[in-house]
Amino acid sequence: MAEVYMAGDLRNGTTFEMEGQVFKVVEFQHVKPGKGAAFVRTKLKNVINGSVLEKTFNPSEKLQGAEIEKRDMQYLYNDEDLYYFMDNENYEQIPLNKEQIGDALKFIKENMNCKILSFKGNVFAVEPPMFVELEVTYTEPGFSGNTTTTSGKPATLENGYEIQVPLFVNIGDVIRIDTRTGEYMERI
Repeated sequence: MAEVYMAGDLRNGTTFEMEGQVFKVVEFQHVKPGKGAAFVRTKLKNVINGSVLEKTFNPSEKLQGAEIEKRDMQYLYNDEDLYYFMDNENYEQIPLNKEQIGDALKFIKENMNCKILSFKGNVFAVEPPMFVELEVTYTEPGFSGNTTTTSGKPATLENGYEIQVPLFVNIGDVIRIDTRTGEYMERI
């Protein structure tokens, strides 16, 4: 059973149910005006459809925590519009579509382990590892000696995703990417 939160105890990352939807706290602020009662101002993200809303709560208001299930699964392959993942414990395979995978599609490749997030059996997100290493399959040649500029160049990765990289990165290089920001970190 999920716990019950008081609105005054909300923190970033807290998930709870409200009006039949599941929300995650993105930002919160406790406000104590000179006159009147204190309140909690929040920015919430709907974890199912991704919409963001701002809502104000009374600090003593009760909110029902949401039980989000996270399962470690391995990405196997895709077949047209479906992407197949295998549970690492029972080897059960599940197909997911692009909407369920979301931005994680940019960072995953075959045989990579990910976390599959679901609420009441409905998958709503795929979390890739925080850092992934992918090979550059195409990029324009860089200019030797021109490594001090902050501008980069586009590079296509082995999974088809395009990213900005420094000028010294070449075809065949393996680079590390931060999946939270989608940015190049270093050459491996």
